[in-house]
Amino acid sequence: MSLLLNIDTALDTACVSIAIDGRILQEAFNNNQKDHAAFLQPAIQLILKNADVTLKEIDAVAVVAGPGSYTGIRVGMASAKGLCFALNKPLITVGTLDVLAWQVINQLKISQIDTPTLFCPMIDARRMEVFTGVYDMALNALLLPCTVIVEKKSFTNLLLKNKIIFFGNGSVKWQQLCDNDNARFAELKNNPLYMSELSFKKYLKNEFADIAYTDPLYLKE
Repeated sequence: MSLLLNIDTALDTACVSIAIDGRILQEAFNNNQKDHAAFLQPAIQLILKNADVTLKEIDAVAVVAGPGSYTGIRVGMASAKGLCFALNKPLITVGTLDVLAWQVINQLKISQIDTPTLFCPMIDARRMEVFTGVYDMALNALLLPCTVIVEKKSFTNLLLKNKIIFFGNGSVKWQQLCDNDNARFAELKNNPLYMSELSFKKYLKNEFADIAYTDPLYLKE
């Protein structure tokens, strides 16, 4: 049995949750990105109290490492590392794009009988640039997390033989340019269940990060 504290402050909506074997026990949200730092520690104390759990009982701390808001991912990473140092607990890092893709894969449950379907999360990186990656149904990355300046010819090669579902707050700017019949767009709302599932899988495999040397995944200077 694993009891994990999950921290996600990478995007507009921050979330902390307590999960047992990937199943959410308690969660708390903050929708004001500017307040993520002030929200985080009180929220952790609140969900621990509501779950009747102490910090010492936590088996590991998981954090969304980025990409996303520079300030947001720094806040989450610093808090997660501090807790791990103080409690002598392992650190688990999960990519923002992986979490978004895993959520849509599970929520849509696409059949691949006709055309293979891929999943492309997009996070707004300002102007016409996005943080993005492309994943298959098993969350294997066909395009590793990177930055892309979207234009009409973006993703042309992948769209030739695949349907691609685009989503996330950066997909709006791409939707305005895209006229490919194999492109689909989906709305997305933060659900902490999917981060907890990914962090639990990493916990089972002992995929722990080095607390001293792990940095946020910025993808941009």
